[in-house]
Amino acid sequence: MSDAAGSPVAEPFEDLEQERAARRLGMWVFLATEVLFFGGLFTGYAVYRAGHPAAFAEASRRLDVLLGALNTSVLLTSSFTMATAVRLAREGSGRRARAWLALTAALGAAFLAVKGFEYAEKFRERLVPGASFGVEGPHAPAERIFFSFYFVMTGLHALHMLVGLGVVAAVARRLRDDGPVELAGLYWHFVDVVWIYLFPLLYLVSRHA
Repeated sequence: MSDAAGSPVAEPFEDLEQERAARRLGMWVFLATEVLFFGGLFTGYAVYRAGHPAAFAEASRRLDVLLGALNTSVLLTSSFTMATAVRLAREGSGRRARAWLALTAALGAAFLAVKGFEYAEKFRERLVPGASFGVEGPHAPAERIFFSFYFVMTGLHALHMLVGLGVVAAVARRLRDDGPVELAGLYWHFVDVVWIYLFPLLYLVSRHA
């Protein structure tokens, strides 16, 4: 089946617009499940932070807020480049859209590189929960919980960023219309929004408690 313009339309859709609407709905449903997933982690973090405010504040001060702020700037910039790619794809400027998608992917890779450097720093400081955890004192058990949340939440976010890089690369390579670019943009913006919550929760909220 094809629409009036000759574009292929998958079964059981009647036209391309109906197919695109279904894909958008599917993406929003998927993102809703992701919100529930991360929401559970945020809730767990909030519960433990309420029970151990001093320990979480002390642990938060062990994070590098400058690296966190740098990554926040990188992701906010990548949201702009992705939005620009979506707009250009809608206007039919495929070549320019690919260039902005490539820039978006480069910013995502830069984010992961900074996060990898930060992880390496935490390993050197023995702040990875486990038998070799290097923090001592009365707050050590609760600080271990903080860093467990830190690595789980930021690690899952980094995994989603890796998936996003793969999606952006695939869309750029096979860009034919704006539909896939729009879906990739929705996913990318979701990953960015998750970090906007992670940065203050882990790096800022508890620092001056």
